[in-house]
Amino acid sequence: MPTKTSTEHFDVHAAVTSKIITAIEEGAGAFQLPWIERSGRALARPINVASEARYNGVNVLALWIEALAQGFTSGLWGTYRQWQALGGQVRKGESSSLIVFYKMMTERDEDQEDPGRRRMFARTSRVFNACQVEGLEPTVTAPATRTIVESLKRAEALVRGVGAEVCEGADLACYLPAKDAILIPSRDHFVGSSTSSPTESFYATLCHELVHWSGAKLRLDRDLTGRFGSQAYAMEELVAELGAAFLCADLGVCPEPRRDHAAYIQSWLAVLKSDKRAIFTAASKASQASTWLQDQAQTAP
Repeated sequence: MPTKTSTEHFDVHAAVTSKIITAIEEGAGAFQLPWIERSGRALARPINVASEARYNGVNVLALWIEALAQGFTSGLWGTYRQWQALGGQVRKGESSSLIVFYKMMTERDEDQEDPGRRRMFARTSRVFNACQVEGLEPTVTAPATRTIVESLKRAEALVRGVGAEVCEGADLACYLPAKDAILIPSRDHFVGSSTSSPTESFYATLCHELVHWSGAKLRLDRDLTGRFGSQAYAMEELVAELGAAFLCADLGVCPEPRRDHAAYIQSWLAVLKSDKRAIFTAASKASQASTWLQDQAQTAP
């Protein structure tokens, strides 16, 4: 039977954050995060089987974690009813995965001083992966796997298209706000890893810095200090981490397991544990950045 949506007593932010915290803690010892594929394949963005739209924000993380944990090989997801409408049947005993959507609703006001005030409320839905469905050959397919050459061409086109000043040959990778420039070591200094080639590592690192670059005041004006105070630096790094993962997924490039993850993981966990909405903010900002960067590249002359 279809699963029920959330009730007002269910804390969706706490539930999703708890699952992500658990996944990060389980992977922290390997200097990898749960949105990094261990098999050497680039994770694709999850796609809804009915709308054919890509999931965004925290839903990408939640579904990536579920797919990796349960060994799903498909990036297609849908509710019980969506699969049923297409002629498929979720196998008996299969567990659903939690996603979040926002709905504009009237806020309750016991004093009735402002009974018409409306704002966005988080609500949940439950979805199943195509690997949990039988009796159906989906008409929607996940993006075709690209060759490494095709993926790297797309990555180079993105870098050139956004127009960022990229200075190769530096001692480290970073974005310098004062000069509005990205510094990165020469390509031949990247050695790759068990999951990514040296060139993929170069572009994955560059994607991380491009997300930082996107947040400048003259672009997306991303300032997290008002919300997170002294933890704003760690949160900006998490936004860049997620944004790079989203970009790598769309480009077909395997992200590099960064060695500095160990230094950031504890600070990220501290923020996530103290603020159940922090990962929602970080994922939303990361989605905004990755979409903006790709739009800029596509509209470049």
